[in-house]
Amino acid sequence: MNRRTLLMTGGWLGAAVFAVLVGLGAITVIGDGLTAPETRPLSAAEVADELARQLAVSPSASVGTGDRPPSAPASAAAVTRTFPTRAGTVVARCAGTRPEVVSMSPRQGFELHEQDRGPQDDDAEGEFRGRHDGDDRIKFEIVCRGGVPALIED
Repeated sequence: MNRRTLLMTGGWLGAAVFAVLVGLGAITVIGDGLTAPETRPLSAAEVADELARQLAVSPSASVGTGDRPPSAPASAAAVTRTFPTRAGTVVARCAGTRPEVVSMSPRQGFELHEQDRGPQDDDAEGEFRGRHDGDDRIKFEIVCRGGVPALIED
């Protein structure tokens, strides 16, 4: 090969490497803006921090059964409760009289169909539906009774 061919080949390879590096740099710089923070998975440390924060906010939170709330909340802070249903688990809280669905986790064979998270002025609601049978569904509402969330199945 002659000197000119080697220079052209080297130039093309250099340009290709430079273009790849510029592209990777651009992705690194703008990559955080491509996905919203609420769509990225939480790390184990972030999950532990959130759980610790939830427990600090409502140390008296308990597993609920149906729409029977405990007598009165221990403090004016938001009270969080977990409600197991036939189709999945619902975690809800009340900040005063405003209900909010914190999370919904469907059981195997069900999927999350709709979720009106809140906080709402009257109620927050959601629905689980069977994956194979769309008629198999559990609809529910979260209401606040005395500052404590209660689940009402439709």
